[in-house]
Amino acid sequence: MKRNGVLAITIADVAREAGVSAMTVSRALREPGKVSAKSLQKIRSVIDRLGYVPDPAARALAAGRTNVIGVIVPSVTNNVFADVMAGIYSRAEGTDWQVQLGNSRYSPLEEERLVRTFLSQRPAGLIISGIDQSAATAAALRSASCRIVQVMETGPEPFDMMIGFSHLEASRAAARHLVAAGYRKPGFIAARLDPRTQRRLEGFRDIVREAGLIDPRRIITTPRASTVTLGCELTADLLARAPDTDAILCNNDDLAMGALFECQRRGIDVPRQIGICGFNDLEMMAVANPAVTSVKTYRLDMGQRAMEMMIAALSGEDPRETWVDLGFEVVARDSTRGPAPVSRIV
Repeated sequence: MKRNGVLAITIADVAREAGVSAMTVSRALREPGKVSAKSLQKIRSVIDRLGYVPDPAARALAAGRTNVIGVIVPSVTNNVFADVMAGIYSRAEGTDWQVQLGNSRYSPLEEERLVRTFLSQRPAGLIISGIDQSAATAAALRSASCRIVQVMETGPEPFDMMIGFSHLEASRAAARHLVAAGYRKPGFIAARLDPRTQRRLEGFRDIVREAGLIDPRRIITTPRASTVTLGCELTADLLARAPDTDAILCNNDDLAMGALFECQRRGIDVPRQIGICGFNDLEMMAVANPAVTSVKTYRLDMGQRAMEMMIAALSGEDPRETWVDLGFEVVARDSTRGPAPVSRIV
């Protein structure tokens, strides 16, 4: 066989050079523990010398699966998903499992295409974000022959295993914090409007409605991608529609930083005139001036534990837990210390 005009090295070539059978070479590649140390050393030496690269399709055919764990996330530039990926890679390092990444770009159709592509390649497992797959994607995942871990969120009917937290409850907790701090005219700004964002908006609405503080003018959303600049724009829109807004719950930390910058540009005192709360608790929130309150989510841990669950399942072990709620924490900082007290005329 030739690849790019060059004669390809085969497993038979390795076996002949090493003085063993092709089956022994195959076993050395798939289950090295079942090959003698002497033969294994000889085979690896020949592989290095000849530059042999195993054919993944042939290996999948022989083993019924590859050693690939596919990971599908909606963004590779968003810090939130970068942290999850860092956790996944940290646990995959040093194992025989190879991580392959797919970026759905927040598109249900692209997610469906990626799932079908991965499944056609016989992966050992799939790690996929969220619980809002299309009907076609959900059907493909339910019938998949590989192990599956859903990350970033918890829901009632996992395809297999699941680890995340409730975005609805996290947003409720953040809104409840603003109300408890004394803010009485809270607003909400959000971008992208993916299902997780929708649940955060729902959580905000639940609490401010319960407190009798709901005002549709104070909810500003856009399907555009989140940026700090967009946070400035949405805050400006909010203040144009409802100038007396005294707190802003932001769908993520980029928007929260934009909100802070816009308030500072206008000479608005944070937190005495407007309180600001973000979501995800990225590093910049603690070092901003004033430090910004945010909902802490455990993304690195999520990625690490998702991979641990997957590896345990693939090794024939029973994962300690197959449905894990990591929870969240509202980290209160200076940006929501509370509004200035109302002066009274005596």
